[in-house]
Amino acid sequence: MTEKIRAAIIGSGNIGTDLMIKMLNNQQNMELAMVVGIDPASEGLSMARERGVAATHEGLDGLKRHSEYADIDIVFDATSAHAHKAHDEALRADGKLVVDLTPAAIGPFIIPPVNMDEHLDASNVNMVTCGGQATIPIVSAVSEVAKVHYAEIVASVSSRSAGPGTRANIDEFTRTTASAIEKVGGAAQGKAIVILNPAEPPMIMRDTVFTLSEGADEDAIRASIEAMVKKVQAYVPGYRLKQEVQFERFGHNNPLKIPGRGEFTGVKSSVFLEVEGAGDYLPSYSGNLDIMTAAAKATGELLAQRIKERRVSA
Repeated sequence: MTEKIRAAIIGSGNIGTDLMIKMLNNQQNMELAMVVGIDPASEGLSMARERGVAATHEGLDGLKRHSEYADIDIVFDATSAHAHKAHDEALRADGKLVVDLTPAAIGPFIIPPVNMDEHLDASNVNMVTCGGQATIPIVSAVSEVAKVHYAEIVASVSSRSAGPGTRANIDEFTRTTASAIEKVGGAAQGKAIVILNPAEPPMIMRDTVFTLSEGADEDAIRASIEAMVKKVQAYVPGYRLKQEVQFERFGHNNPLKIPGRGEFTGVKSSVFLEVEGAGDYLPSYSGNLDIMTAAAKATGELLAQRIKERRVSA
């Protein structure tokens, strides 16, 4: 079945516009039909119209009134966690599949190379956060070969690439990411920290992942992490290890003492990542936004393929 599945984007800010450019540059199973915003002067809406994509500045109501709406199957929401709750209820009532780029966490968390196959029939999928998309694959890679007792991630991004939506959602960011570290990454306990760095020139997104695990040797952990990095690079070419994985081993003679948690014996893995954006719309230092839109597009393509398969078999 060669017909493409039609999709819309709600949110014409940085994330929505970057996602739009990515979709227009390479449309496999999807076709972008509409972009939705609330600002008549939005650059994103102007760019959509210039590229022949229908656009409205009247928000969800404008989308639902538009002639394109009936033929749209997938809607990407790049607004805010608060707005998404209302969007999700209305869209799913109309039978639309929703890809959530906010930290609202209504649907299951999705990290494409980790658990997308488990949720192809979900009506709402959540892309976690930029920090989650960058770091949870690493936690999962360690979990594949060892029991992870604890995982902590630190996401450092340029303050220039943190817009008002990101800043308004900082609390949701930390809660959502920590929860996904456990539910998707496989850690018994997760913690997330985000740092907005005002350095000039702007820094590329950098992430640090610490795991405390047992049951596997260092070679197995290293190989699993390197294999996962390659999977992420398939849709985020600028995703890379900054240096080799670092290990510290703690035995009964030298346990790691953790305040409030007692003593740990096993392996501490330290992974240092860098995420450079593709520069489709946003600057290359905005890898935090790029990995979100790239992951959302990859997810949408898989959902669209699933829709096509259903229609063939119906």
